[in-house]
Amino acid sequence: MAESATQQRTGANVAEYTVSELASAIKRALEDGFGFVRLRGEISGFRGTHSSGHCYFALKDDKAKIEAVIWRTTWQRLKVKPEEGMEVVAQGRITTYPNSSKYQIVIESLEPAGIGALMAVLEERKRKLAAEGLFDEDRKRPLPFLPRVVGIITSPTGAVIRDMLHGFDERFPVYVLVWPVRVQGETCSAEIAAAIRGFNALPAGGPVPRPDVLIVARGGGSLEDLWGFNHEGVVRAAAESEIPLISAVGHETDWTLIDLAADARAPTPTKAAEWAVPKHSELVEGTATLALRLASSMRRVLEGARTHLKAAARGLPRREDLLALPRQRFDSVEQRLGRALLANTRAHAMRHARVSSRLQPRLLEARLNRCRDRLEALSRHSRDALSRLAGARRSRFERTAGRLGIEAVRSRVDRGRERLASCGLRAEQAFRSRVAHERARLSGLSKLLLSLSYQGVLERGFALVRDAEGHTIRSVAAVGLGTDIQVELADGCIDADVRDVRTTRGPSRPTVSSIVDPAQVRQPRRKRNPPQGGQGSLF
Repeated sequence: MAESATQQRTGANVAEYTVSELASAIKRALEDGFGFVRLRGEISGFRGTHSSGHCYFALKDDKAKIEAVIWRTTWQRLKVKPEEGMEVVAQGRITTYPNSSKYQIVIESLEPAGIGALMAVLEERKRKLAAEGLFDEDRKRPLPFLPRVVGIITSPTGAVIRDMLHGFDERFPVYVLVWPVRVQGETCSAEIAAAIRGFNALPAGGPVPRPDVLIVARGGGSLEDLWGFNHEGVVRAAAESEIPLISAVGHETDWTLIDLAADARAPTPTKAAEWAVPKHSELVEGTATLALRLASSMRRVLEGARTHLKAAARGLPRREDLLALPRQRFDSVEQRLGRALLANTRAHAMRHARVSSRLQPRLLEARLNRCRDRLEALSRHSRDALSRLAGARRSRFERTAGRLGIEAVRSRVDRGRERLASCGLRAEQAFRSRVAHERARLSGLSKLLLSLSYQGVLERGFALVRDAEGHTIRSVAAVGLGTDIQVELADGCIDADVRDVRTTRGPSRPTVSSIVDPAQVRQPRRKRNPPQGGQGSLF
């Protein structure tokens, strides 16, 4: 009896199973115990069919959740396809999935049972906020063309922020501010709303730059995972934002209420980064295109003005036609001028004769006496005025002479000499700094040119093949037998002719047989030597 009790305590009589045997036993017990069931619940986590054609999601109610699977053959004959949040009645078999130790229902048929609880709340909240005008299109602002600062509201540890920063680096690097928040959970909605209002509260020109555009981003997830972005507080914060806001929540098939209140809705966070900033290469290309259009427009305007000027010049009358009438008038006036001079001379002679009869010496003497008296009075006045002016100037000169001294002039000359020496030293330092800066810039450009030159590829053992006209040969289809070709290597060029051509579609690699004359080997036509020691000349 004691030995039996000991064996029971140690489990020596208990049957031993392997993990696979136990999983199979549980699977048989579950399938035999329930078999074919009819189950009502709300679809959660539906993301469409898998690449294999099967479909995986979950059925849940307010207290429990069970995994569900629809095989590809069953999916093809379903009349009602499952959707996220749909309440359905499913019929199928209860079974287990031993690899993850969970039970599931294999659905054989599916029919709708009404809209899910979360979808009902979501639709009711959507109708309420839409009635207040938070989703109106006229409230939405255009996104800035080239923002200087971009604010991102997302989790700092997820892959979303890395993808967005990579997108900014590829298109147009900008200053990015990240406001870390939780994108799932109970505090998710409060943190997102606070982040949106916090960015809007930043003053312009403050120590923390105010963003020109905001992006609220999160990766994909189920309706429950994205529920924080459907919160009324988050939607109102997005609608009240003075900064243009881009919503990038979930994948392209997901939607939340913040998408409707935002100024723009991006299908993915990476696409939101592309919408926020333009592409640098496109800006450069557009600027070049506008410059070409400006140059061609200026040429057309100048050509039009030149043509108009030539046409106007052809319409002007000749110089002889313009001077014909004035010349005729001048000849007519010249004939009348002689007669007019004779008549004028006679009239003045008669007037002089009449006046001379009234002239007497006494009148001239009286006028001379008056002029003499007036001249003496003016002489006295000028003498007195000169005396007064000379006295005033003499007094002023004496006062000024007392204030003048050689020490003041010497001090001013010394200050000027010191200032001149300081300016010369600063000019020399500035010149040396500018020369060093330009030398470093030239060295960097020369290294960049050397790295981008095709001679570097030739140095690694490659060759550049051209035809007789100097065009680059990119395919064996461009040459035929007997074609003259040039093969440029790193240390010279080889003139050759094609004896045989084989493509990569055959059993062997493409080869070109040629006969090379040693006299035909020459140095390459172009080769640039980099500056020694990375130093270049500014001039």
